[in-house]
Amino acid sequence: MAITAAITAVEGYLPDYVLTNQELSQMVETSDEWITSRTGINERRILKGKEKGASVMAIEAVNGLCKKRGISPEEIDLLIVATVTGDYIFPATANIVCDKVGAKNAWSFDVNAACSGFIYALTTGAQFIQTGAHKKVVVVGVDKMSSIIDYNDRTTCVIFGDGAGAVLLEPNTEGLGIIDFKHQVDGGGRVHLYQKAGGSVKPPSIESVEKKEHFVYQEGQAVFKVAVKQMADVSYEVMKRNNLTADDIAWLVPHQANKRIIEAVAKRMDLPESKVMLNIHKYGNTTSGTIPLCLWDYQKQLKKGDNLILSAFGGGFTWGAIYLKWAINN
Repeated sequence: MAITAAITAVEGYLPDYVLTNQELSQMVETSDEWITSRTGINERRILKGKEKGASVMAIEAVNGLCKKRGISPEEIDLLIVATVTGDYIFPATANIVCDKVGAKNAWSFDVNAACSGFIYALTTGAQFIQTGAHKKVVVVGVDKMSSIIDYNDRTTCVIFGDGAGAVLLEPNTEGLGIIDFKHQVDGGGRVHLYQKAGGSVKPPSIESVEKKEHFVYQEGQAVFKVAVKQMADVSYEVMKRNNLTADDIAWLVPHQANKRIIEAVAKRMDLPESKVMLNIHKYGNTTSGTIPLCLWDYQKQLKKGDNLILSAFGGGFTWGAIYLKWAINN
């Protein structure tokens, strides 16, 4: 049987500090009821501490992953980090993680696809397993969104949080693991959700800082409308071409952007709430971290052979879906 790339371990990491809706209501004009009714979020985690970047969370997740699987970091062949909040413009955060965890024999790189970053990175990592090039590939989704959020802007500050999740991909010959995927982009959507300054188009300046252009800019209604359609359409397409119905799906693992988006996508896919992973109420939108954190949270409920659809939508615009069969026997 052909080699597939299967998830053989999953681990998450969340900062200790909990930022509640009540605390946010003291920082910006909002309320617990306003936030909960519009987003489904009750609290989110924030990474505190001087000079602590996204790599701090990624390192904890990778170390926990190796311990759980019982492997040495030196056994890792490739490490991919999906993030939009890397420690630096360069080098890649993945390089820093490899150095700090002791993955001396791995090569590494970052993937930037906003909230779709983890599934893009997962699909990319899977190719190296399927071709036989590598035996152990680690894929990390991590973001320190608090570093690019304006806490005076209630349209964004109530949504995002910090966190990391990591998975280990290994070869499988039982027909388990990643079976199919479809990813798409629409660069024209960048005007609705992006960071205006900090890149080569508009390098940092006193003016860009004063105008708060280094923070996330989002037009919520425009993003909501496209996200629901594209997440649902791409998920349905992957299901259809693999002859799957809603009854065949054990779990939808959606990007945790907004509870209303998740509910709308599940409804269009004809999936009941009981088949939808949801933890946005606890962590908010951790961008690249949401999907692996869902897998981590729900791992005890997953059974070997379960059909999962992973679906995401991100700024830029980016979106996609993965069909995989769960390979871990709890």
